[in-house]
Amino acid sequence: MPRAASTKSPASALAPARKAAPRTGPPTVVDLQQYAPAYFTWIANKLSSGASQAYLAAFDVGIETWRLLVLLAIEPSMSAQRICKVIGMDKASVSRAFKSMQARGLITIALDAQDGRLRVASITPQGRETHDRILAIALERERALLSVLSPQERATLVSLLRRLHDNLPAVEAATARYLSLHYPHAARRRRKSTEE
Repeated sequence: MPRAASTKSPASALAPARKAAPRTGPPTVVDLQQYAPAYFTWIANKLSSGASQAYLAAFDVGIETWRLLVLLAIEPSMSAQRICKVIGMDKASVSRAFKSMQARGLITIALDAQDGRLRVASITPQGRETHDRILAIALERERALLSVLSPQERATLVSLLRRLHDNLPAVEAATARYLSLHYPHAARRRRKSTEE
């Protein structure tokens, strides 16, 4: 008989067996029970892994291809630069995915009519059909994920996630300030990598 999946969070699994004595100084480890970025990472990694396995098994389509199909179904022509800006994928990953998708007939790639130096991808009828078939699974996964929340909690969650996403530039600015103050060499290296 298969074992039921654990409902404990990774933080619970890593929690010490007995409570440590309270500390008086600054923390020396991350409190994973309260560290929000850890939950974002765990949820995103596990959702992506599960989705990728399902989409590959059913349609031979990986998660990166699915993410690009989602965007191209909404905005039929997009450049790699715009996709990188919208969802945060790196340009090399987008270029590789574009190449694979074009070979499979899911997209076409052409020069932008307004800027002849810019290459844009457009979804094909085959790409749209693949998108529509995967969409049903994606929406079922979302339904199952959010089933523990009330409709009001779901609306609140999406609103909070949107606010956090919009606040990401402030996170990067705070990181840059911290690096400049404590690790100037790292700040210079980071600036250089973002300019390239």
